[in-house]
Amino acid sequence: MTLREGSYEAALASLAAEHDALVVLTAENRAPIRNLPLALGPRFIDVGICEQTMIGVAAGLALRGRIPVCHALAAFLVMRAFEFIRSDVGIAELPVKLVGYVPGFLSDGNGPTHQAIEDVSIMRGIPGMGVYCPSDEAELVDALPAILTDPSPCYIRFNASPPHLAHSPFVRGQAELLSEGKDVAILTYGFLLGEALKARAVLESRGLGVRLVNLRSLKPVDEGAILEAARRCPLVVILEDHFVTGGLHSIVAEVLLKHRCPVRALPLALEDRWFTPALLEDVLVHEGFTGAQIAERIFGALREDAVHA
Repeated sequence: MTLREGSYEAALASLAAEHDALVVLTAENRAPIRNLPLALGPRFIDVGICEQTMIGVAAGLALRGRIPVCHALAAFLVMRAFEFIRSDVGIAELPVKLVGYVPGFLSDGNGPTHQAIEDVSIMRGIPGMGVYCPSDEAELVDALPAILTDPSPCYIRFNASPPHLAHSPFVRGQAELLSEGKDVAILTYGFLLGEALKARAVLESRGLGVRLVNLRSLKPVDEGAILEAARRCPLVVILEDHFVTGGLHSIVAEVLLKHRCPVRALPLALEDRWFTPALLEDVLVHEGFTGAQIAERIFGALREDAVHA
């Protein structure tokens, strides 16, 4: 058995060696953890295509002192098993960790039934449930120790993309500030950080200062980072591969309203529609989420603001 150094499954195997209570479960979705059965033996449980059953098993294990880490396609995990997550895990405040595969645009070739673009909204609505959205595999691996040792339940948007940069250490509830420009702020999370970095390069090449914030922890969220962006920049862009309702745009609106902080906001998200399935690069182009397209949409908003100034 060979575990790729720095991979998610290698990190899980290492943490399992340190913590006897850690148990890995899957609903017949083994691709990123295919080598763990040999490493974990009876602490690896595949329930088959039965997401509800998996959550029930995880709740039972958690009640007996275990730390269950559950894996399934994000769309089926958060929707098919929602009642079980809410009632068996959320209400009981059990330390069950939920790992959703191919969330957002990463479900590129799948139609609406397999697209998890309301998952953040659904999971953050459960009291006590953490929500984490790493931008790449390196950030995911760095976050795991803190997440797995937290006594609260949580949902993780799984992302094994290659890293775009060297990240600052993960801290629960703390955003990562990547640049401090004062013309426009881009708030984003997960897979789209890579496109945000490309958009920043285009904007900066045309003389704009960009404040780029990686909100890898959406619940708890870094309210200070959101407020600082709104206070320093005349335009705040909220970029996400999620419905505009319930995700980061809603989180930002809630924070700004709570603190009575007005700002011009530009949501770049999916507005009341599912995306067209295709290869990932084609999805981004068709939906307008490449770095270059994001930059042009921001320039358009700035031009519109200048006209109405």
